[in-house]
Amino acid sequence: MTKLSVNINKIATLRNARGANNPNVVQVALDCERFGAEGITVHPRPDERHIRYQDCLDLAKVVTTEFNIEGYPDQRFMQLIREVKPAQATLVPDPPDAITSNTGWDTIAHQSMLKDIVAELKEIGTRVSIFINPEAKYFEPAKLTGTDRVELYTEPYASNYHQNRELAVRPYVEVSKIARELGLGLNAGHDLDLHNLAFLKKSIPWLEEVSIGHALICDALYFGLENTIQMYRRQLEE
Repeated sequence: MTKLSVNINKIATLRNARGANNPNVVQVALDCERFGAEGITVHPRPDERHIRYQDCLDLAKVVTTEFNIEGYPDQRFMQLIREVKPAQATLVPDPPDAITSNTGWDTIAHQSMLKDIVAELKEIGTRVSIFINPEAKYFEPAKLTGTDRVELYTEPYASNYHQNRELAVRPYVEVSKIARELGLGLNAGHDLDLHNLAFLKKSIPWLEEVSIGHALICDALYFGLENTIQMYRRQLEE
């Protein structure tokens, strides 16, 4: 069963546009859980342009499903994880000014650094996932860092899905088999939506978790948040 974790960054973006507390990020997270989400994902960035660090502290008090905090493992991120102790920390190689995540880790070049970070996070009691491109060469080095899971960067799959979905998913199926052989748990995220999600899940049945934000929140403008979450859940059940 693949879990759906809802990324609520866009809810915080909407709130921050007016400077008050509408929509209420914490309440939306609770509603997402009530509507069927099996996890809540946030990705705080240094400029706090959407999710704020205080949001993470507030959410940690109330989220009852899996709380996943994504980010670049700088000093402030690591301190946040120590304070919050989320179920999962997802390490993403974002520069501070990145609009969104656009590549995975080079686990060959950064293996030593990642190994130290993973060890520290696991001492806290947090499961660790490393954001990774669908290239076979990065998986054995990822395993050597000690990470529990890897998260497949799925933007290339989503971009090519409508041209040739079998070709688009092929590298993901290949590396997912490598991950399974290595004993790495498998997550996925980035540009997944109601069009491409079911085929990814069908192609990789052992996918453990997807985190989806932008497309889901956009769909919710038309279908409503509760209905949209259920629609995404159904894509994972087919």
